[in-house]
Amino acid sequence: MPDSAAPFSGLPAAPGVGYKAQHFADITADPAPVEWLEIHAENYMGDGGRPIAQLRHLAERFAVSAHGIGLSIGGAAPLDRAHLARLKHLCDWLQPVSFSEHLAWSTHDSHFLNDLLPLPYTSATLTRVADHIDEVQETLGRRMLLENPSSYLAFAESTMEETEFLQEIARRTGCGLLLDVNNVFVSATNLGLDPCAYIEAFPLGLVGEIHLGGHDEDADDHGAALLIDSHGREVADPVWALLEHVLDRTGPRPVLVEWDNNIPQWPALAAEARRAAEALGRVCA
Repeated sequence: MPDSAAPFSGLPAAPGVGYKAQHFADITADPAPVEWLEIHAENYMGDGGRPIAQLRHLAERFAVSAHGIGLSIGGAAPLDRAHLARLKHLCDWLQPVSFSEHLAWSTHDSHFLNDLLPLPYTSATLTRVADHIDEVQETLGRRMLLENPSSYLAFAESTMEETEFLQEIARRTGCGLLLDVNNVFVSATNLGLDPCAYIEAFPLGLVGEIHLGGHDEDADDHGAALLIDSHGREVADPVWALLEHVLDRTGPRPVLVEWDNNIPQWPALAAEARRAAEALGRVCA
């Protein structure tokens, strides 16, 4: 196990953005106000080429967080050992300041489903997820952060709340938590919950990183609001307000803006990062 006394994240308590290759020139020319970058680990598991060369260059200048999307931490099957080995190779040479994954599953019978799917919160699920996290942390030799999911339905068989489940996972494994504020807002809207009550119940002392992203609005078959965690547009105003609610309780934390679809030109993403910087600045003041 990683040292339980180690910090949950060594990232600066400042704005970061999800790195996209089309922004390489802009970031290297003038990254303000961005102080750190996040990559999707699966995009950099090869051995060479321009993406790896650019990432090596950026890692000399910025703190880098590696965010996994393919381990299927919540899956019923054992973890993919080959995938985990590729992840270890990446972390060994990149030495990211932080590594995180999702409380979700994305594989079934050797098929990758290209989605992050929810799971019921039961004692059996808790044991399985904890075992998988233990395996990841043992293999990588580092503590990981586990991200709360965006939910579109609730499972009747769940026996505990999501916040309780996450806190117990962290207690059993020593992992930290990644709090995705947009996911909280999306899930609360879809399930008819109070997002501020969720934050009050969340183990905020375990949070090593905070995420923000855009969502799309739709409606279900009954006309009720349905939000989709799309990462394809600017962060919505209610999510910014929820971020301030979180920061009032946590103090400054690393805050990442994700924009993975319909990727804009750099000025639009930098403007979102500046808004995160303003929220952090108000907390510091």
